[in-house]
Amino acid sequence: MRMNRARGAARCVLTALTAGIVILTLLGSEPGAKAQNLGQRTVSGSVVDASSNPIAGATVFLKNQKSKAIRSYTSSSTGRFYFAQVNMSEDYDLWAEKDSKKSVVKTVSSWDARKEFETELKMK
Repeated sequence: MRMNRARGAARCVLTALTAGIVILTLLGSEPGAKAQNLGQRTVSGSVVDASSNPIAGATVFLKNQKSKAIRSYTSSSTGRFYFAQVNMSEDYDLWAEKDSKKSVVKTVSSWDARKEFETELKMK
């Protein structure tokens, strides 16, 4: 009789723990899990060559990974670029191109909580 009670109690505890894990897993996958990254950010930086000299007139692309929408910006005479109102809850690819040269593609992640994302794009 005691053995059956102990097994029953153990099953209850195991069931409660399993239910708790399931609930925590479901809460973690809700859209609200990224709530700290709601709003807009800026994405800016500079385009440079292999010697870190600024490149004017490079086209900088910002591509939404989900919708595939692309925004572009032509770098200034000092190699600078700037994108405003970038949705913080989306992931983006960022790269520059000019004269058949291309930078490495960088990711602007929705997990990055910075309101001002600053980077350097080095042309190869």
